[in-house]
Amino acid sequence: MSRNQRQTSLEQIILDLIKNSPDKRLPKDTIIDVLQLRSKKELRRLDKSINRLASKGEIGKDGKFVTIRSGKKSNKNRSGNDLIQGKIQITNRGTGYVIVDGMDDDIRISARDTNMALPGDLVSVKITGSDRRSNQPKGRVVEIVKRGKDFYVGTVNKTGSNTWIIEPDHKSAHTNFYVLPDNLHGAEKDEKVTFRLKKWVHMKALPEAEVISRLGKSGSNDANILSILAENELQADFPPEIEKFAASIPEEIPQEEIDRRRDMRDETVFTIDPHDAKDFDDALSIERLSNGNFYLGVHIADVTHYVRPDTILDKEAYDRGTSIYLVDRVIPMLPERLSNGVCSLRPHEDKLTYSCFMEIDEQGKVVNYSVEETVIHSKQRFTYEEAQEILDGKDHKLKSEVHLAGMLAKILMDKRFKEGAIDFDTPEPRFVLDDKGKPIDVILKKRLFAHRLIEECMLMANKTVAIHIDNLKQDSGKRKSKHLYPFFYRVHDKPDSEKLRAVAEQVKPIGIDFQVGDHITPKHVNKLLNDVKGTSVEIIVNELTLRAMSKAVYSPDNLGHFGLGFSHYAHFTSPIRRYPDVIVHRLLKSYTSGTQAYSYDTLQNHGEHCSEREKVAVDAERDSIKLKQVEFLSDHIGDTFDGVISGVTERGIFVDLKNIHCEGMIRVSDMKGDYYNYDQRSHSLVGRSGKKRFQLGDEIKVIVESVNHAKRQIDFIPA
Repeated sequence: MSRNQRQTSLEQIILDLIKNSPDKRLPKDTIIDVLQLRSKKELRRLDKSINRLASKGEIGKDGKFVTIRSGKKSNKNRSGNDLIQGKIQITNRGTGYVIVDGMDDDIRISARDTNMALPGDLVSVKITGSDRRSNQPKGRVVEIVKRGKDFYVGTVNKTGSNTWIIEPDHKSAHTNFYVLPDNLHGAEKDEKVTFRLKKWVHMKALPEAEVISRLGKSGSNDANILSILAENELQADFPPEIEKFAASIPEEIPQEEIDRRRDMRDETVFTIDPHDAKDFDDALSIERLSNGNFYLGVHIADVTHYVRPDTILDKEAYDRGTSIYLVDRVIPMLPERLSNGVCSLRPHEDKLTYSCFMEIDEQGKVVNYSVEETVIHSKQRFTYEEAQEILDGKDHKLKSEVHLAGMLAKILMDKRFKEGAIDFDTPEPRFVLDDKGKPIDVILKKRLFAHRLIEECMLMANKTVAIHIDNLKQDSGKRKSKHLYPFFYRVHDKPDSEKLRAVAEQVKPIGIDFQVGDHITPKHVNKLLNDVKGTSVEIIVNELTLRAMSKAVYSPDNLGHFGLGFSHYAHFTSPIRRYPDVIVHRLLKSYTSGTQAYSYDTLQNHGEHCSEREKVAVDAERDSIKLKQVEFLSDHIGDTFDGVISGVTERGIFVDLKNIHCEGMIRVSDMKGDYYNYDQRSHSLVGRSGKKRFQLGDEIKVIVESVNHAKRQIDFIPA
């Protein structure tokens, strides 16, 4: 581009900025900040452009302000028939990658060709070529079809006398935004805020923002946690109209509703949940029949009695899709009045439930079942720890029921693993927080048999209701028709062989022979997990294998559940915190009454939505854990910890700290005393002179060098 062309382009940008500003006027300082002009040469070009526009009569100068008089219309984005649509992700350096359904490779977009796109936008792309080495397609963004986010999150900063900038969090956006003082809405310097994009008139200018809400002082616990929610486009509070609707729902159960249900209020029913839980989804009843079989009742909160289709409450629950369990708080799917009150199976209260009753023989086979609307009165609320004490021998009035449930759970668990279920056992960190939400200790959660007890009973109920639908199809003589009795399954496809081969390559140098053929079964994966059980690499190999597995999703197509080894599986047991369970309850009830609640096509759409909402929730939960790990280690800068190498790359080695399960990185540049090369064959870093080798599974002592709260990163150096 010639000097004259550059000057003309700058003049057009100035005109676009002023035309799109309030009152068609902007301070010159704001133009400087928005265009990020810093050098004397750039400032001279700006003055020259303003003077030329003023001499042509297109703008006027009013003190420190530049005002529009007349101007040209800006050019529209080019379009064409050979365009491809997809969602764009953008790195912190500005490089874009467009994900297109049906394409194996993402389309790489250079920073100069992203055309005012922001992360998550739906864009139209023109393919311009491909990478000579990788053959990855390259392109440029021609049009932003739809913005991907309603709001962003970042920190407010002041750069001039009256110029404000928002620096977005790294997961939210890749470029700074400018804010006019009237659009700050009270936000101050160093405050975390959510903000929306007002407009972006030219790629060489900063986009303009308007503050939506103030989250608190940057670095405070509330600001950090609320930022995680905002990054993932989540809102904690319910709109006032939703809270009002929830408040109008009566807690008292009408007698006519009790009369039409199976009354279990005189039966021994109990719950087992975490010590801090308030949303009790599920309860158990159990007895031994005269024929020696177990009679298990799994009683689930009857959310669909209260949350009716197409109400504002139902629409809000659907949009949220799931409750989110952050380290220091729960963001519920339903308002607290329902999640912790009306629907929650609290002890010594009458509650409406939807129950799956199963007669199970001593080999763990369901020989009879029924799915019924019920009313219960829980006799006892156990924590997992209290239930475990009874299993270990402590006396209690319900000890026979707890022991009977434990006996059945052991049978079901042994049967499941014998038939090929995969036993992933990855530790979860639990944080001890002070009154300001700062972590003062990290403890790995202990997995008790009481956890297994509840898990096995819930798995059996989930499996049984899915088989129930297959039985309905079989009875109708149209078992293979997907449109007759459509259902909402939880499916888990077979893992990708290539991904598992990558795991095999990584564990081979540490002496683990993991054979991956074309036909993968759960037994292959279990053998690998058993080979590393009790070793220093157990946690690492568990997590590597878990990442290689397909992701479980919701679908009306029954593909089975690979990880559990079930041919039929659905989510039935947690409707207070998962919308898919609400859908399953509605389907089951509609088929009992001879109607159909959802079509196959509707369930396909709901499956995509619910799977996406689940992914967002998991990302937010992981972000909150990483945040607390960073906060915990920020008080341990310079301290030494024992760790295990959990990954090796050309850039450095990842280390997982023992006992607290925090992962950080030692960068190659911080590995002093030698020059280290990456050996791709052994997936290790090898010293050029001393031949010292760092590879997966090695135990290592590290010193906490630094932490980055904004990026939630931890840096180590070798001790």
